[in-house]
Amino acid sequence: MKYSRLLPVAAILSALAFIACEEGSSIGSSIVSDQVEIIIDSAFTVTGRSVSVTSVTSRSEYQLLGRIDAKGYGYLATDFASGFMPSNKLTTGHGMGPENVDSIRLAMVMRKGQMVGDSVMPLGLEVFRLNKPLPTSGLASDSPVDSYYDPSAPIASTIYNATVVGLPDSIAADYTYSSSSTDEARVVYVKLPREMGQDFYRKYLSTEGPALFNDPEAFQKWFPGLYVKNSYGSGRIMRFENSAVYLYLSYQDKTSAGKDTTIRVIDTFMAITPEVVLNNRISQKLSPEIEALASEKPVVVGPIGYDTEIRLPVKKIVESYKSQSGNNNVVNNLTFHIPASAIANDYDIDPPANILLVKKDNRTKFFENNSLTDNATSFYATYNSTTKMYSFTNMRQFAIDAIEKDKEGTLTDADGDYVLTPVNLVTETVSNGYYSTSQIVIAITPYIDTPAMVQFDLTKTHLYLTFSKQTMH
Repeated sequence: MKYSRLLPVAAILSALAFIACEEGSSIGSSIVSDQVEIIIDSAFTVTGRSVSVTSVTSRSEYQLLGRIDAKGYGYLATDFASGFMPSNKLTTGHGMGPENVDSIRLAMVMRKGQMVGDSVMPLGLEVFRLNKPLPTSGLASDSPVDSYYDPSAPIASTIYNATVVGLPDSIAADYTYSSSSTDEARVVYVKLPREMGQDFYRKYLSTEGPALFNDPEAFQKWFPGLYVKNSYGSGRIMRFENSAVYLYLSYQDKTSAGKDTTIRVIDTFMAITPEVVLNNRISQKLSPEIEALASEKPVVVGPIGYDTEIRLPVKKIVESYKSQSGNNNVVNNLTFHIPASAIANDYDIDPPANILLVKKDNRTKFFENNSLTDNATSFYATYNSTTKMYSFTNMRQFAIDAIEKDKEGTLTDADGDYVLTPVNLVTETVSNGYYSTSQIVIAITPYIDTPAMVQFDLTKTHLYLTFSKQTMH
């Protein structure tokens, strides 16, 4: 094994203690000297292989839409069905009724760059009204939706792209999240039937309307939601993070000068939020190139495709610790660095931003229980595009637990069986004072996002066990 020792520090302290004793005193000779060493062992081998993933839990904060056929990746088509959270207040009064509804439209918002493919390529979509609420559990990326809508009765359709090229500056300026031009957005608008907007407004004006719009569960029984699917075209997958329905109303009024004028009102009256059921449907057929690579090398392909199963040498880690044992050992840390490289393709598909390392038999339960990493059986790492590496930097508890299980006689090779799978991190900004903020992870979800893939080189992994060894003399 490869060992690295840092300079012993206890010997210096022992010498100082000896000098402090009176000359000729017998006390100095009775002091017990000790030595502390910091030992780093990196002589560990990690093995692994690609494993097929045919579906994932598909609830997400994002809505995926589009279709690509990329060389080096394969075919991927995505669409989504979702319920909507209603607004509990619409604009009323001024003698307005359903006839004052001018139009209604769905707006799907994507941050600039949150897509794979050609931004200009025209694609087609259709919108369908759901006929019953989606189930609150059990949904997966391959769950059928045929029984939830009438495929012969689309309520709207449009041709769309992901660019503002050609739009007047006054309109293009609206395609931003803030005053910063670097925070640009792309919006896909779909005009829905005016009669649908009138139905919503009529219902809100009815006796039971305000209570219905204030009760999301009851509202979704009355209006189960929408299904948005591709109708034709290929060349782009878009990730929307905000989809809402807008109601446009107008009424006649008079100005302060007594002249007739038209007052126009826009109400955002329902939206896709984390509280409603959203099902991203994903259909995929990987290319022969990626399947051949996965048969030989460990890879990860998302949103569905492949995970990588690895075996961490848990017994070797414990043996290293025990073989270097002093009178008192303390584990300082266990770190794991995995070299990772992009896989050649013609759509600039990158490695996933975040990877979860989770115990193999806990993978499904981790997502079902909406777990966060515990740094004992689950960890996450972010891809470093400079070093081309995923680094898990705090696995100390994993090593401590393995040492304890070895003492109990229950440690097995299976304790080192783990899975690398792509994930999305849901973060929240918290204030650390007047001028400081930080991001905390509040949820870890399966990777429901634009295509991503990466190849690991397990022959060059760096697994470092660091511990302090104290020897009493």
